[in-house]
Amino acid sequence: MEYISIIGGGVAGLCIARALLDRGAKLRLFERGEGVGSHACSWWAGGMLAPYCENESAEEPVLRLGKESAHWWDKHTGLVQRNGTLVVSLERDHSDLRRFKRRTENFIDVGPDEIARLEPDLGDRFTKGLYFENEAHLSPRAALASLREKLVLDGVEFVHQEVDPAMIAADGLTIDCRGFAAKDALPDLRGVKGEMVILSSPDIELSRPVRLLHPRIPLYVVPRGDGIFMLGATMLESSTRSRISARSLLELLSAAYALNPAFGEAEILEIGVDSRPAFPDNLPRIQREGNLIHMNGLYRHGFLLAPAMARMVAELIFDNSIPEMMHEYFN
Repeated sequence: MEYISIIGGGVAGLCIARALLDRGAKLRLFERGEGVGSHACSWWAGGMLAPYCENESAEEPVLRLGKESAHWWDKHTGLVQRNGTLVVSLERDHSDLRRFKRRTENFIDVGPDEIARLEPDLGDRFTKGLYFENEAHLSPRAALASLREKLVLDGVEFVHQEVDPAMIAADGLTIDCRGFAAKDALPDLRGVKGEMVILSSPDIELSRPVRLLHPRIPLYVVPRGDGIFMLGATMLESSTRSRISARSLLELLSAAYALNPAFGEAEILEIGVDSRPAFPDNLPRIQREGNLIHMNGLYRHGFLLAPAMARMVAELIFDNSIPEMMHEYFN
């Protein structure tokens, strides 16, 4: 088989590389930066493998396809932590918890004793919650680094340069995984600005992602180990890849303080902003025109959906199977 080219070294490109390599492909992967880093949108991801929680606002395929993710990441990195997800709300926001409950499934109702047992450092601030015991999480940066390292060891050629997908496709099968940078080829792609904060708070210990429901800005806190936490939540219709707004930062930190006042003493290690690629329906797509295949639109579900989308790309190439998420096909 001739070389297959992949453009983009983020979560989409690396997952597709793994899926194709496992089917016997010879690969070269073009990336704009050297190695895993902040040039990729997935650098700023939460790393929650939480299909049931995401089903609260996402379309049905996110739940169904997202169920593949924890096993896939565990198989290829061994870094998955299967401690579930805890969803809580302050008493004044119990209506939001009831709404979340109506829109999700596969959870256990928990009261103050169960919440304290699951996460002792939440204290007695929460009397009701939902525990999604079958969900998982990982550290995105460690997972990407592990995936990339194994691809290198298995012979994937990494090329550090920006390229024109159409020109590369003229020489053979090419898969464009550039994210929002591919808007020149995918005009209905839009950017959704995501903002996150990484805190150091050694006095707090959490074992799993915790989602704090709030009418304006639901917060998730993901433990990274050693007292490091990732805070995220914001979704703004903007393609801006820098500069968090003062309001977003204030609301993120205020919500963290509401979760546990000890976060008020935390040190801010990083503030991250990037533009996540999304189509109008917020679902990913595979599109093909001759030798050029586009895989894009992972929105906020990069680590959750990339394994399933990589499988579909491999099935398209090797089995001539039209993927469920195929949007257009030009032969």
